[in-house]
Amino acid sequence: MTTVEERTIRLDSARAGTGPATWGQRAIWGVVTRLGDDAPRYNLRLDLPLTPPRPAARVLADLTELLRMHDSLRTRLLPDGEDGLEQVVDGSGELPVRAWTCSAAEAPAAGAALLEELAGCPFDHAREWPFRVGLVECEGLVHRLVLAASHTAMDLWGEGRMLRDLELIEAGQTAEALLRARPALQPLQAAEVQASPLGRRRDEAARRYWCERLAAGPRRIFRNPEAPRLAATEPGRLFPNALLRSPALAVAAERVAAALGVSDAAVLLGAASHQLARMSGSADVLFQVVVSNRFQPAAAESVSTMAQEAVFLLTDADRDFEDAVRRTRSVSFSAFRHAGYDKWALDREVARLVERGEAADHSCWWNDTRDPGVGPFDTVERPRSAPHELLGRTELSWPTEFLPRANVSVAVDVLTAPGALELCMTADPAVLGRAGMERFLRGVEQLVVAEAGARGER
Repeated sequence: MTTVEERTIRLDSARAGTGPATWGQRAIWGVVTRLGDDAPRYNLRLDLPLTPPRPAARVLADLTELLRMHDSLRTRLLPDGEDGLEQVVDGSGELPVRAWTCSAAEAPAAGAALLEELAGCPFDHAREWPFRVGLVECEGLVHRLVLAASHTAMDLWGEGRMLRDLELIEAGQTAEALLRARPALQPLQAAEVQASPLGRRRDEAARRYWCERLAAGPRRIFRNPEAPRLAATEPGRLFPNALLRSPALAVAAERVAAALGVSDAAVLLGAASHQLARMSGSADVLFQVVVSNRFQPAAAESVSTMAQEAVFLLTDADRDFEDAVRRTRSVSFSAFRHAGYDKWALDREVARLVERGEAADHSCWWNDTRDPGVGPFDTVERPRSAPHELLGRTELSWPTEFLPRANVSVAVDVLTAPGALELCMTADPAVLGRAGMERFLRGVEQLVVAEAGARGER
C-alpha cells in the first residue's frame, strides 16, 4: 500500500537576476508552449534507484545544493511584448516534493508511477520552477529519487551534467567548490554574451548560413514513387517508432572512424545521408542536426538548454559511402559553427523562403544524443568477433507510435546502450512506411559494417 506526503525544499540567498532569455530557452519555450497539453513529451524524466538508500533529509539537502549550483533549475520564463521572452532567476523560494511511502518490493513500480505523475503534465513556466522532485520511501529511507524537468531548463547533455554534479554533491562536494573547480555557464551569463555585438554578429551569420543552405538544397528529398503517399489529414494517422539495437554497429563505427580519421559521429551521419540518398531518390540530402553548442569549457559544464539545430546539406550523398563520410566531417564543422542563433528570427526568414517556394525540404532530423565520455563498452566486455559476425545479435523493435509532428518526415536519434549503439527512428508513414524504416536502419548498419570489414581485409 502506498501513502503520499508533501515535503518542501527551501532555498535562500542563491544567485538571482533578470534578463532576456537565451537563444536556447527561446527556441524550446516556443516549441513547448505551442504544444499545449502535448508538451510533456518534451519533459526529461529520471527514476533513480538510491544505493544504499538514504534518509530523506540528506536527499533533500543534496538537491538544495544542486539547485544552488545550477540557475536553470530555478529559472522562470515570462513573455515580454510581442517578440520578447524574459528569464527570471529566483534566488530564494520553495520547491514542493512529492513523497510516496511503500514497501521495498513495491518501490520500482511506485517510482515509475510517480515519474508519470510528475512528468506527465506541462510546466507553468511563468510561475513554476522547471524542476520537479519525488521520493519513494521504504521503512524510513529513500529508495528511489524521481526527477522531472522541463526542456527549457536543460537538454540531454545538461541532464548528464546535472546527474554527475548530483553524484559529486552526494559524495560530499558543495556547489561552491564544484563551480570553483569547473565554472559552469549560467543562463544569464549566456544571454549577456548573445546580446553583445559579438553575439549579434554570430546570430546574423548563422541565419544567413541557414538561408543560403535552404535555398541551395533539394525542394523534396523523398522522390521515390514507391514511397507510400497517405493523405496528411487521414484520421488517426500515427508516426511509427522503430529502435535498432546493434552491437555490430558499435564495433564497426569505431573501426571505420579510426581508419578514415574522423569521429564515429561523422561515420554515422555520413552513413545515414548516403542511405537516405539511395532510398529517397534525391542525390542531395539535408538534415536538421541537433548540436549541443558546448564548444567552450564553461559551456560544456552548463546544465541549461543550449542545444539547437544546424542545417547540414550534403550534395551527391548517393555517390560513394567513403566519400560521403569524409565530406560529412568538413560539412559538419561549418554547420556546427552556425548552430547558435535567435530561432524566432530565423523562423520568420525561413517562412518567407517557404512562401516563395525557395526553401529546401528540411523535414529530416538527426540527433546524436551520446555523451562522448560514455561508451558502449564502458560497463560490458568488448566483443572479440568481427562486426559482420555480430549482425545476428541486432534487435529491431517498435516501441510506440507518435502523433504527427510538424515539419517532420524522418527523425533519427543515436543512443549509447551497454554493448551496442541504438538508432531510434520516427517517420511519417506518408513518406516512409515500416518496411522503409527497417530498410533505412538496417541499411545504415550494413554500410558501416561492410566498410569495417573491407578495411580489415586491407
